[in-house]
Amino acid sequence: MSDDILRELARTGRFRYGLPRDVTVSPDGGRVLFLRAASGHDATTSLWRLDVATGAETLLADGAGLTGGELSATERARRERSRESAAGIVAYASDRAADRTVFTLDGQLWLLTNGTPVRLPATGSVIDPRINPAGTHISYVSAGALRVIGADGTDDRVLAEPETADVTYGLAEHVAAESMHRYRGHWWSPDSSRLLVARVDDAPVTTWYLTDPADPARPPAAVRYPAAGTDNAIVTLWLINPDDGARTEVVWDREGFEYLAEVDWSGPLTILVQSRDQREVHVLEVDEQTGATSLLHADHHDDWWELVPGLPARTASGALVWSADDGDTRRLLVDGAAVTPPGLQLRAVSGVDGDAVLFTAGTEPTEVHVWRWSPDTGPVRLSAGAGVHQGVAAGGTTVLTSRSLEYSGARTTVHRDGAVTPIASHAATPTLTPRVRLYELGERALRSALLLPSWYRPGPTDKLPVLLDPYGGPHGQLVLHARDMYLMSQWFADQGYAVLVTDGRGTPGRGPVWEHSIRGDKLTYALTDQIDALRAAAELHPELDLSRVGIRGWSYGGYLAAAAVLRRPDVFHAAVAGAPVTDPTLYDTHWQERYLGHPAEAPEVYRRNSLIPDATALTRPLLLMHGMVDDNVVVAHTLRLSGALLAAGRPHAVLPLTGVTHMAGQEDVAANLPRMELEFLNRTLHPTRP
Repeated sequence: MSDDILRELARTGRFRYGLPRDVTVSPDGGRVLFLRAASGHDATTSLWRLDVATGAETLLADGAGLTGGELSATERARRERSRESAAGIVAYASDRAADRTVFTLDGQLWLLTNGTPVRLPATGSVIDPRINPAGTHISYVSAGALRVIGADGTDDRVLAEPETADVTYGLAEHVAAESMHRYRGHWWSPDSSRLLVARVDDAPVTTWYLTDPADPARPPAAVRYPAAGTDNAIVTLWLINPDDGARTEVVWDREGFEYLAEVDWSGPLTILVQSRDQREVHVLEVDEQTGATSLLHADHHDDWWELVPGLPARTASGALVWSADDGDTRRLLVDGAAVTPPGLQLRAVSGVDGDAVLFTAGTEPTEVHVWRWSPDTGPVRLSAGAGVHQGVAAGGTTVLTSRSLEYSGARTTVHRDGAVTPIASHAATPTLTPRVRLYELGERALRSALLLPSWYRPGPTDKLPVLLDPYGGPHGQLVLHARDMYLMSQWFADQGYAVLVTDGRGTPGRGPVWEHSIRGDKLTYALTDQIDALRAAAELHPELDLSRVGIRGWSYGGYLAAAAVLRRPDVFHAAVAGAPVTDPTLYDTHWQERYLGHPAEAPEVYRRNSLIPDATALTRPLLLMHGMVDDNVVVAHTLRLSGALLAAGRPHAVLPLTGVTHMAGQEDVAANLPRMELEFLNRTLHPTRP
């Protein structure tokens, strides 16, 4: 197989450019808004509308044809947090009727009204514009200030000005966007009379300086990074009158609950706050006049309370939509009662339509399905066929996006009154088709995928070296019933490897007990499960050569790969570790303390989960790769491990990636990095090809 697939993966955003995304259904169910690029090789997305009755698609705003400005550093950081690699119109917001829509194009503010995009004279580089439900005013952030402008382009003014350089209004802080699923920091009330605004003061947060030595003339970038055990940003909430700027603080116990996890203002204003140790959560209702809060619901978990995307929510009748870890099932609760059965694992809540709740869940970890619960029907599955499905719904119309092992890419379909209308995909079709075999391996039925070379025909002496290709950590699931998950794994397989992908303990989809099993130890169980899956796969496939085993991974997968050769050289013979978290004290508070606790209270736990003390044990080839301007897993992780290895006299290789962030999305980097990995692995594991 040609290596051109690597270039195609890079140019097509892993074959996701051109797919419909960010779908919104109008309240009457008659129109569907969505983003889509013109082709699978075009990263520039545009805004489209589908008429549900006719199936006709209309281009509303051309991301390539409208003028833009230049992205601010703040907006680039926001896109890094949300892993946004596209260009053009990458997000939008609509009024209550979905008649008026606002978006930015490279920092410029645009309003779509009556089917025509109009550029509004906003101030500075615009971030995260939100139009009020009435469609009359737009709030946005510029230079850390929250501003508002009329939909007619008049009366642009500041509502909340930063008091110091460390303060921003209307944006999510680092840990909220990186670790809590909360990417926004201002919300309009349903009646458009006021705004709820997050004020973030980063003054207590440690300043780190990121620089790329390949560009010595460029000054370092100062970033506020709340590493484990250090101070977080101070986040407060303010109710602001957009007419006169009068403000009222929302009051809750910030000493006991410093994390603002979520806001829901679809009905009564509801916020979710969480304690620093993440064991306690409070759902609070806010008095919109005084800012006082009252407790709606409190929950506790001895390990940590898992935040479910989309929760809390409220139905039209005011019932609280929430979750509960009931034994080994995460269940959906409405008004305090569990409405989903044991064994159906809640993944996320997609939205509330009246008193009905749309959510994703599954009984089989490799599949995710769309469900709808209502008081009349109970839980009903809407998605059909094995695969990974997502959905949105309003006004009797449901839009499903589905992926499967049975076909490439994703299929988006609109469902109303028994009729099914597809939304066209412009995505490119891969020239490679993964040959995936899904297994439940070992005594823990580890969900695993095995990929063999497309040209391989097993013989009595024709054995293949094995390459493990995991993520293996929380919130990262790779073994899914979706073909596009395995394109890179199949490329490595076709170079002469048997590639094994395994989701071990701590990964999503198998219930709270499975997820919480890694509390205090993020390595032992994860590594044990990779080894157990490897041995079980070899029993089923004697063509797997356990004397030649490599492992590769990025981020948590890089952490796991480096640990594999450091701690289990009896099993693993080579490793490629990309952007590994080698020192847990260098990663952020909300993520790291969730699993390991506070470093001051559990220093031994942090030492056991660090790879730095293992440096003296390295006896196998190890390649470390890291983006020099990564602001999520900073390059200090790789440099500290490399320094410890050098001090111990342990040979290893380091590949610095100049100008590269954690996403490593540049085309040349994405296309050529796997070749560098392959060359390194080939020198050790010696695969053969026909």
